[in-house]
Amino acid sequence: MENFENIGKCPFHQKEDLAKPATSNQDWWPKSLKLDILNQHDTKTNPLGNDFNYAEEFKKLDLEALKTDLKNFMTDSQEWWPADWGHYGGLMIRMAWHSAGTYRVSDGRGGGGTGNLRFAPLNSWPDNGNLDKARRLLWPIKKKYGNKISWADLIILAGTMAYESMGLKIYGFAGGREDIWHPEKEIYWGSEKEWLAETRNRYASDENRESLDNPLAAVQMGLIYVNPEGVDGNPDPLRTAIDIRTTFKRMAMNDEETVALTAGGHTVGKAHGNGDASTLGKEPEAGELHDQGFGWINSNGNGGNTVTSGLEGSWTTNPTRWDNEYFHLLFTYDWELKKSPAGAWQWEPINIKEEDKPIDAHDPTKRNNPIMTDADMAMKMDPIYREISERFSNDQAYFSEVFARAWFKLTHRDLGPKNRYLGPDVPSEDLIWQDPIPTVDYILSESEIEALKEKLLNSGLTRTELINTAWDSARTFRGSDFRGGANGSRIRLAPQKDWVGNEPERLQRVLQKLTEIQSGLAKKVSIADLIVLGGSAAIEKAAQEGGFDIKVPFHAGRGDATQEMTDAESFEDLEPTHDAFRNFSKKEYAVSLEELMLDKVNLLGLTAPEMTVLLGGMRVLGTNYGGTKHGVFTHNEGVLSNDFFVNLTDMSYSWKPIENNLYHIVDKKTGATKWTATRVDLVFGSNSILRAYAEVYAQDDNNEKFAQDFVKVWTKVMNLDRFDLKN
Repeated sequence: MENFENIGKCPFHQKEDLAKPATSNQDWWPKSLKLDILNQHDTKTNPLGNDFNYAEEFKKLDLEALKTDLKNFMTDSQEWWPADWGHYGGLMIRMAWHSAGTYRVSDGRGGGGTGNLRFAPLNSWPDNGNLDKARRLLWPIKKKYGNKISWADLIILAGTMAYESMGLKIYGFAGGREDIWHPEKEIYWGSEKEWLAETRNRYASDENRESLDNPLAAVQMGLIYVNPEGVDGNPDPLRTAIDIRTTFKRMAMNDEETVALTAGGHTVGKAHGNGDASTLGKEPEAGELHDQGFGWINSNGNGGNTVTSGLEGSWTTNPTRWDNEYFHLLFTYDWELKKSPAGAWQWEPINIKEEDKPIDAHDPTKRNNPIMTDADMAMKMDPIYREISERFSNDQAYFSEVFARAWFKLTHRDLGPKNRYLGPDVPSEDLIWQDPIPTVDYILSESEIEALKEKLLNSGLTRTELINTAWDSARTFRGSDFRGGANGSRIRLAPQKDWVGNEPERLQRVLQKLTEIQSGLAKKVSIADLIVLGGSAAIEKAAQEGGFDIKVPFHAGRGDATQEMTDAESFEDLEPTHDAFRNFSKKEYAVSLEELMLDKVNLLGLTAPEMTVLLGGMRVLGTNYGGTKHGVFTHNEGVLSNDFFVNLTDMSYSWKPIENNLYHIVDKKTGATKWTATRVDLVFGSNSILRAYAEVYAQDDNNEKFAQDFVKVWTKVMNLDRFDLKN
């Protein structure tokens, strides 16, 4: 047992400073490349073990029983956290919404697909106030159904069942969201050091509200969307409308979906601000040990005294019923600015009829004014939003249909392609935002695969052309929202066929040849499969010339999407503006190229060793963009070898910076330039961790290990979007 009396003598402790955090390597060397982003969600953190298969567990779930339990739960008010009007629907909807609503199209991160609302920072964002109570209310149901339903799925299903219990005909529900087990540290939520800092902190220009810092979508640190009181807390519905349009677009919603979600979200439930917000306790992550994960503790009690956003009141007359009252009240009355009991700006109606006032959530003898946020008033004052709102106001059925579809999109946008969806309530309709891909009905035998390889290698296309086309097709995959990848061969279609990083002229030449090969086949094979198989065949040949008899695994079954199946605008966000593996950068960036590399590697779901061996192999295969020789540390370009690592670690060379992203590798004896390199080449010799991996692959006894590991990670990237192989 440790002798705590002697802690002061231990080199790792200072007794008088035990409460202070230890100084980290990053504190000492802040410019050092942080590889932590590649170490997220290590399997050691998963208490369910490596053999746990959530898809198989979900199949055992009695979904109808769970849905019934959730609907019954909605009206089973708990004394410790009493339900508004005896119905938890509004609270459950807000929890589901705020779980899903963090999604942004730019990098596919955020969203409700991981159950990340359980962890910091989301569990302690000001906008998520009191959602800790919502999840604890659901705990008995989660406990009952256990591993058969993840927290991520349960949160979304609870919100969906809340709407159904209040009268909305829902569009559907799909399971398949697997829980994570610690915070998603790799997600950039903004650079601010305080909650709700002024919006100017994340805008290039305060006058240009579309200049919101990429990849962010919310306007302030700690908010899901926009400030309900107005820009920086200053009411101005027309200015707020600009922020709404920008932020909802970045969350994959058009104007009609934006209005439907705003109105539908505020058709039920209420805002809470009946008290002094300054008296609330700390957020969950900063709470005391005995608070047991609860935050924002209210010394005045809950129920009628609950304080969350600071605004106080409901938006409709009957906040536990799905109806069209939101638009009725919005357009029937004029509205004026007032302060809530908590001091927040909100809009209240002038001369409202008594019967249009909602009954108090906890005192049935009282009626209160309904309220509108600045965002709600934008639905009335912005010309485009108003036109849509009037259409919804005049057609309740149409509003309900648009909202149900928008809610489904909001809660499923980051779940990925439809073949990842689980359960009997999956809608049969294929939606364009699901990136549909036709299924194929052919099977290729080993002999047929070998024959196709020969055709591809003898087609007149170079090995580099085949490898680059396969890589460019597959590299679009994002593990954040499961979009992109080689399946669908959308590299043939707009916008991908014209992306600068895809070298359009070379790409069209390759695609034309592949189409010719396809047309001459007795059994039609998709272009998507031919693209991947071409890269695999070329790598096999390169490995053979390197002295390695290695087979690159290939699984047929990819389909070819059409332009009509492709939402071209949304695919623009998948464009590779930098690619370390092909030594490509579209322009100069404020962030270093090696940091951009780590971000992309994280989205691909690769580890640091996989990144290392993949880049080294790509260099010697000669896959650089435009055929540049930077980082091609070999005299046998096109042959799969460990030469990149051998020459990177060779101490007979010195390294000299020439310009911003160009270095010369110089022979120490002769002074002659031997090679050229970029930052993403030399970082594998500079960073101590990456150098440790590079040295492994440079060893004389690891030639074959290098080739085998390269083929493994190449195959992994080619199959990242083959969810049919993983279930």
